[in-house]
Amino acid sequence: MSNFVKIKNKINRFNKELSIEGDKSLSIRWALLSSQSRKKSKASNLLLSEDVMSTLNCLRKLGVKIKISKNFCEIIGLGLNGFKYKNNLILNAGNSGTLGRLILGLLVHSKKKIKIKGDKSLSKRDFLRVMKPLENFGARFDSNYGKLPIKVQGTDCSKPIKYFEKKGSAQCKSAVMLAALNTSGETIIKAKKSRDHSELLFKHLKLPIKIIKTDKFDIIKIKGKHSIPSLDYKIPSDISSAAFFIVLTALTKGSSLKIKNVNINPSRLGVFYILKLMGVKISKYNIKNYKGEKIADLKIKSTNKIKPINCPIKFNSSAIDEFLLIFLIAAKANGISYFKNLSELNQKESPRLKWGSKILNKIGIKNVVTKNSIKIFGNPNLKISKKIIIKDFLKDHRVFMTSVIAALSFGGEWQIFDKESINTSFPSFLKKIDYLGAKIG
Repeated sequence: MSNFVKIKNKINRFNKELSIEGDKSLSIRWALLSSQSRKKSKASNLLLSEDVMSTLNCLRKLGVKIKISKNFCEIIGLGLNGFKYKNNLILNAGNSGTLGRLILGLLVHSKKKIKIKGDKSLSKRDFLRVMKPLENFGARFDSNYGKLPIKVQGTDCSKPIKYFEKKGSAQCKSAVMLAALNTSGETIIKAKKSRDHSELLFKHLKLPIKIIKTDKFDIIKIKGKHSIPSLDYKIPSDISSAAFFIVLTALTKGSSLKIKNVNINPSRLGVFYILKLMGVKISKYNIKNYKGEKIADLKIKSTNKIKPINCPIKFNSSAIDEFLLIFLIAAKANGISYFKNLSELNQKESPRLKWGSKILNKIGIKNVVTKNSIKIFGNPNLKISKKIIIKDFLKDHRVFMTSVIAALSFGGEWQIFDKESINTSFPSFLKKIDYLGAKIG
């Protein structure tokens, strides 16, 4: 079977209702926290992607009992510092930065050495940002300048720390939070605004966490060595996955779409607000709270006139995974759009800021890119008739899926490689595209 897709035609107008699989960030966090409980936890709508399966496989190697069926996943945890494993255990995080970084926080008490490895893409990413604060707890690391593979050995006498997270990285913050669970005393984190799924789960589980919010930072105080209750959870749908169809609908004349039960956590809604500022017709309704998270149904209609934007940097962290798609909207804007302070995009599975510029160049949209910004000269009359090939992007799932959306929205004859990359986060992506009526070879 070929590992690429061919697209020769734009998608026709559609009027559909869609459901999306569970949120990847929540799926991984549910599994990791459930492993720290001594009770049985159960999740439905768990995202069974490669990243989540890597998480479950790592936990199994650490002695955690896991049962997966078609409709649910069940975990019987081992409690705080309860992992059971042999010396020199090797854990494979695959492509998952969330897993690779967060699980280190659970290993600050690992008495035996554990080796963490990942795929080619993950092995290029920076782990020093997590290792340095975890070293302050007392854990020891051996690595090649902060890159995978990493050997970790914990300590019997970890100490609570004070940590200043300056990058707006939810992964770094969450790794320290998980380490704090296993540490006596109070850990204090001053964190730049970022996704707060971990904080909301801690609150829902009634763990001893206190959060003080300021304009730019959150002060998070956690008292460790508190037993963790079971967590039964129906994982809400992933807004990062929904975003591909939001943008496809906005760019497809005469189309409309409803997406059910989407996680609209405010720390993830940057894409929603940015697109609204650009004139995209998107609204949320049936809003409700579920175990700390907000969920809603979304309604999207095609957009005739897209406005350029000088994107407020306050939305950067809450839209960090959707900027490639936002750049496609900017490509059709009537004017120049400017996005800045985006260096974190190049800390993802591939250097995404560079790939955003590459895709725009391929579709004929002038842009100026620096190491942390991009200026996009939109063309509301954009049409493509040439052949375009997308490959060698370190199998970054979001580059693949963004390229598919560009092909279906703008036309041209596309050949997009590494379709298996979608298994990382959204295995049913192409089936959803087919459901909307697209013709993909």
